[in-house]
Amino acid sequence: MKYITIKGEAREKLGKKWARAARKEGLIPCVLYGGNEVVHFTTTQAQVKSLVYTPEFKVAKVEVNGQTVECILKDIQFHPVTDSVVHIDFLRLVEGHPIKLQVPVRFVGASPGVKLGGKLQQNVRRIKIKTTPEYMVDVLELNVSKLEMGQSIRVRDIQAKEGIEIMQAPGTPVATVEIPRSMRSAASAAEKAGGAEGADEGEEGEEEGGEE
Repeated sequence: MKYITIKGEAREKLGKKWARAARKEGLIPCVLYGGNEVVHFTTTQAQVKSLVYTPEFKVAKVEVNGQTVECILKDIQFHPVTDSVVHIDFLRLVEGHPIKLQVPVRFVGASPGVKLGGKLQQNVRRIKIKTTPEYMVDVLELNVSKLEMGQSIRVRDIQAKEGIEIMQAPGTPVATVEIPRSMRSAASAAEKAGGAEGADEGEEGEEEGGEE
């Protein structure tokens, strides 16, 4: 599991007016839920950069008022123009308490279809799962060693570990080995050529039969 430490400052003032004032100072209003306590605090763009702008899944260790809490990013809001973070909700990890999260997919093995010239096209990058903190993972592996050209590998092909329930539709394609356009064109040309030869042979047979 990968972790990132985020330092925050507790805030007592709440409301939209205060939140706007905090953002003008370059701060991000945050809320930490879970357990028996709700913590309101602020942090900076620099503190959350490697948590938000990454394809990886990470657990945040939030430090507020001398206390450190392990949590996950539950919800995030971005500015519609600048794309900067304007609000974050964190969820405290409580042992034995079910949580839902999205983790990235990592392919393992070598696809025969790719070896023959196909291109592995990833359709789904994150999978929604349900688990508890003690069984939590930061990636799901998907074996593509039997994936031929033109074939797809689906959510149901993921071998989930103990304590993990996959929440997405089993039939959803995660990746496909696409046939390159050049190979499709060559195959189409070969089929047309084969059809033309068959037609020519048929005409010759008719001519020979007519002479008899």
